[in-house]
Amino acid sequence: MAAASVKRTTSEELDDFRANAHFSQDQLLQIAIERSLADANSTPWQNRQMHAHPHLATQQSSSSSNSANPPSEMTCAKMDRSFHNHFFSKDQEKVIAWTRHNGHLQVTVETVTGLDPFLSAIWRGDAKVLQDIINSKSKNLDEPNTDGWLPLHESAYYGHVECLKILLEANPDSINKRTNRSQTPLMLAVSRKHLSCVKLLLREGADPNLANNQWETPLNKACEKANEDIVELLLRFGASPSKACLQGGTPLHEAVRNKKLDICKMLIEAGAKLWTKNVYGIDPVFTAAQCNAVEELNYLIYKGGDVNTQANDDATALFEASKNGNVEVVEILLSKKADVNKANKTGLLPIHVAAKNGHDSIVAMLLPKTNAVKVMRSGISPIHFAAERNRDNVLEMLIEAGYDVNSTLSDDWSKMYEDRRSTALYSAVVNRNVEAAAMLLEAEADPNLDIFNPLLVAVRKGSMEMVSLLVKHGANVNALLPTHPTSFPAALVFCMKYKAMMKYLLDNGCDALSCFNCQFGSNPHPPIKTRRNRRETMYYFNDEPSEFCVEFCEIISTPLFTGWVGTIIDMLLDYVGHVKLCSRITEHLDGNKDWAHIKEKSVLPCTLMHLCRLNIRQRMGLHRLQQISGLSLPGRLIKFLTYERESFEDIL
Repeated sequence: MAAASVKRTTSEELDDFRANAHFSQDQLLQIAIERSLADANSTPWQNRQMHAHPHLATQQSSSSSNSANPPSEMTCAKMDRSFHNHFFSKDQEKVIAWTRHNGHLQVTVETVTGLDPFLSAIWRGDAKVLQDIINSKSKNLDEPNTDGWLPLHESAYYGHVECLKILLEANPDSINKRTNRSQTPLMLAVSRKHLSCVKLLLREGADPNLANNQWETPLNKACEKANEDIVELLLRFGASPSKACLQGGTPLHEAVRNKKLDICKMLIEAGAKLWTKNVYGIDPVFTAAQCNAVEELNYLIYKGGDVNTQANDDATALFEASKNGNVEVVEILLSKKADVNKANKTGLLPIHVAAKNGHDSIVAMLLPKTNAVKVMRSGISPIHFAAERNRDNVLEMLIEAGYDVNSTLSDDWSKMYEDRRSTALYSAVVNRNVEAAAMLLEAEADPNLDIFNPLLVAVRKGSMEMVSLLVKHGANVNALLPTHPTSFPAALVFCMKYKAMMKYLLDNGCDALSCFNCQFGSNPHPPIKTRRNRRETMYYFNDEPSEFCVEFCEIISTPLFTGWVGTIIDMLLDYVGHVKLCSRITEHLDGNKDWAHIKEKSVLPCTLMHLCRLNIRQRMGLHRLQQISGLSLPGRLIKFLTYERESFEDIL
């Protein structure tokens, strides 16, 4: 039976070669890349043979890969130093050889002769040739290569049982010898899922508890590979079910991660501990919640697993399941009375992370059980996360549940944002999410709570829809920038080139008169300060402390806006009474003959109709002015007050 196994393995390799023989070089390259990524554990003996045949490393293919997604440099580095696949015949072997030329990865299929017959016999699983070589005593079986590999390691890796038997008979003391990475033959056989080799090695006395340099035992590796037969075999031969690897993971962690309930049962029946945690404080229950291993979680809880287990960052299993959207796991944990109000070290609750990641069904489950006081103490509301991440469904659900749309971030949370935002509305505006902003405003969100008014953000982004929405809900059109104090509404800075938006703001009460206040008046103005960076000259307000705010005439005198001075002043004059232009604005108007009528407009007496309109608008107040379309006034009067072109006589 063992001989038949060897013959079958060799036949499969030959079939593999024949099946791929008709492919082009590029097709072979793709096949080889896929297999290389699937087999990251190539043997040092192969590397040794590559160096023994340098002609393979320099052989170039006639065509190079033009793949749109070439392998990474790390992947190429791995493939440059190893054969990827072998196809054996009786006296020669076919090798897919990797090369790289002018930055392009290339592959060639080589027929190689003259390889070490001893190694070739092991790779092919040729027990007869291997026995003959051993009988001739021409090979030292105890001599490792530079990576510490013995022939027994190589045979265990390839899974040729007959060869393994011959080598064990010839050198039984090598059964537990380790490579430079502390890999035993048993570990290599387990990692390659060679069940028959594992059986043989265990029967011959292989130690199932010898770990590699990562402290992984064969049982740990078998659970990682999710091989139930090998796990059962190792446990029967005394493998410890609780030994942890360097990262603290146990075989039970691996079994849960792979969602192998039968393996979990075998391990626990063999004495595996449910509460063992890895270096991150994660136990098997937490792993099950993390990986959505539903059946395994139920079983672990049934066996006494802690439903409130916490990792090193204090995140609970429920928190992790809520983060990953594992609905069934959340249902199980809640049914087992898991605490929804346990916060992690940053103060976040499961509902926070569920809202952040848009898991609305989980948010719905957590809402009735989450303590509102705990949420307030966290310094951030789930509403903030929902708005920031554009989770509109979650946002609507939270609003309907009564969460405060005007809750503000704590100082610690606010400082995490460069713009020092504090409300959910601000995040919606930054994201240009009109639907979310509308939901918040209709739920009576205050648009004037943030340090930087959301209206300024909307104006700067040029979103007329968002601007009108904010203004209709009471946004302060005269808001200032706290970092750059000005003597006029800051919104005007961001819309000087957008006539329609500027007019809309002025129609809704933006203070135009303040734009004509100038401390220098008709006197000469000092030059505007400039600074130069590597790319362009940038005009700025004032980097040095000053008792004066930046004035409007300074802003429009920068090169960015000088071409628009006439248009801007012409529009502003429609919203003020008698004003006197400062010398700087006058200078700009005098410099363009097309703007002569604008200067004349500023010095002529205002019409009575114009003054009446200004007076009525002033008496209405900012709030009524912004709601003017809803007031019970004649339509013509509304059009007149909003600067639609109708005469006062038409109203009468």
